[in-house]
Amino acid sequence: MFLPHPRQLIRALPPLPGHAHSHADRAAAPTSLGRQLTGVLKAYAPSPAPWLAALDRRVPVPLKQLLLEAPLNRVFTDAISGGEFDEFEGRRIRLECHGGQPGVTLGFWCGRLRVVDGPGEATIRGTLAAFRTLAERQQDPDQLFFQRRLVIEGDTELGLGLKNLLDSLEWQLLPTRPPALTN
Repeated sequence: MFLPHPRQLIRALPPLPGHAHSHADRAAAPTSLGRQLTGVLKAYAPSPAPWLAALDRRVPVPLKQLLLEAPLNRVFTDAISGGEFDEFEGRRIRLECHGGQPGVTLGFWCGRLRVVDGPGEATIRGTLAAFRTLAERQQDPDQLFFQRRLVIEGDTELGLGLKNLLDSLEWQLLPTRPPALTN
């Protein structure tokens, strides 16, 4: 079977609106190809949720605590020391993908966010993409709930309280990309 050379594949791709139009320009602009590839993967690649669910069931709670508690407490250290989380003392809230797995139940005890085993009093459920959008603060959390991309079940007052707290705080869960180096 004959496989075309990668340059032939690049030449065969239609140009993106507002991007390079000549074959030489397209070959020299890998970011355009990278964006196209990312778009194709987002549209046609299977969801990682089943794989993450299988992994989630096999990871013991102490390991989840080790991986999640310190970073979460670091991100929210100012809010915790300022008493912003005090109203959540002894409460549990579960964050989970549609279908229940993967998910994590968080609690607040003795001035620290904790990963706990079991269900939450409230559950915020959505897709991985919706949680990523929330974590990256790309969209207003209210819009995610009004669009039903995120749903609160159980003690909705607790879930809305946490949503409002996270919306009012200045925090960043995911690091920003470093600025591009110029020569």
